[in-house]
Amino acid sequence: MRIATWNVNGLRARLDYVRIWLEARQPDIVGLQELKVSEEEFPASAFDDLGFEVVVYGQKAWNGVAVLTRHRAEPILRGLPGQEDFGARLVGARIAGLTFATAYCPNGKDLAHQDFARKLAWYDDLARFWPSRVAEEEPAVLCGDFNVVPSPIDSWRGADGDGSIFHTREERTRFGALLDLGLRDLYREKHADRQAYSWWDYRAGAFPRGRGLRIDFLLGTSTVVDRVTAVEIDRDFRKKKEGLTASDHAPVYADLDWEVS
Repeated sequence: MRIATWNVNGLRARLDYVRIWLEARQPDIVGLQELKVSEEEFPASAFDDLGFEVVVYGQKAWNGVAVLTRHRAEPILRGLPGQEDFGARLVGARIAGLTFATAYCPNGKDLAHQDFARKLAWYDDLARFWPSRVAEEEPAVLCGDFNVVPSPIDSWRGADGDGSIFHTREERTRFGALLDLGLRDLYREKHADRQAYSWWDYRAGAFPRGRGLRIDFLLGTSTVVDRVTAVEIDRDFRKKKEGLTASDHAPVYADLDWEVS
């Protein structure tokens, strides 16, 4: 079974591109972030003909998350309690014996902005909420755009980035709190020392210059980790395809030795 996460940076602008990727990579379950579309306007029919059921928590013009699945989904999560003012940022379902949730974590803007403190509070609430809904021993994945660089190897700036937005001790501590719940970074489980990125700014030629950050993650419980056979950042899908512009994020996918009943 192939699972994936992808911040599409506007689904309506990227719909044809997303369909190209779905047909090329044939994932079973995908968490999408930054839809920028309401639930009423979500283009579900565009995924029907590719065999996907959708679970959506949308928001007009901003935020928004969705799960695409080739298997029957039982929705179980919709929003982070107490953080409704920060928008549509968390949705999840039980699919093929797996709890699968996707999150679009707040950006924080900069260290002096009020949204930075709100970002930390959002993470604190997520760390409190997750174990109330998902047991540590159950097979589960929390994926998404976390807007945190866990360590210097995950940034083109290396240790020079320490202390700047996405690279602060406060943000890294909050990300670490999720790992303390029993979640593990699937990419690092397979590529402990590989320097690779999942996001590149559109400006200043960041992508061809290799100036990226790894901020998109598939986090899984030990039951999932034990069944991972491969994890990749799909860098090729940060490039234009058939004249279509990519998101500034690349998809990240993992293959699991997972029997679907």
